[in-house]
Amino acid sequence: MTKQGRTILFQGDSITDGNRGRNDDLNHILGHGYAYIIAARLGCELPDRQLHFVNRGISGNRVSDIYARWNEDAISLRPDVISLLAGINDAGRIVRGEPGGASDRFARVYRQLLEETRETLPEAALVLCEPFVVRTAEREAHWPQWRERVDAYARIVRELAGEFGALFVPLQEAFDQASARSGEAYWVWDGVHPTAAGHHLIAERWLSVVQRSPIAIT
Repeated sequence: MTKQGRTILFQGDSITDGNRGRNDDLNHILGHGYAYIIAARLGCELPDRQLHFVNRGISGNRVSDIYARWNEDAISLRPDVISLLAGINDAGRIVRGEPGGASDRFARVYRQLLEETRETLPEAALVLCEPFVVRTAEREAHWPQWRERVDAYARIVRELAGEFGALFVPLQEAFDQASARSGEAYWVWDGVHPTAAGHHLIAERWLSVVQRSPIAIT
């Protein structure tokens, strides 16, 4: 992927949102998470490519929420690369027994989102990031349910990536291994939201997959 002016879109929930700006202030527009780190790395290494990075993650979103705004926040932007990280809010609504988790729509809506994307943007490269959860004090009360649900979603995302010709970025094992070295909260302070080090870990895994693939940004 060497064409100038390529658009790389990051989509997801609060992990992607990263408290991003909602205006044109370039100091804040990408947030302070993994999307910012990836954009900083590639933008610095490839200034001649004039890459355009867009963050449309929204805190609290489930896959169904992302799908509801997909036309405005993805399709209409005509991105060359779409990166999606989602699932923890779907899991949370179910684990906590909230009304929003009365039925599990994760797989069916995720599939519908990908089908529509392939139909309308057949040339766009897809990067699907594995949802993850880490065992901290905030997740302790229902830890078996958290891990079981998120692991199930991870399997779904991996299968969908294969079915739709998308790249899959594994993250759970990376956080498990990192946590064994330095403690869970060092990487993901509440079991869901990464620290600065955790966001860097996501960015490194994302780059290791994408930049060693046929859609490598060069």
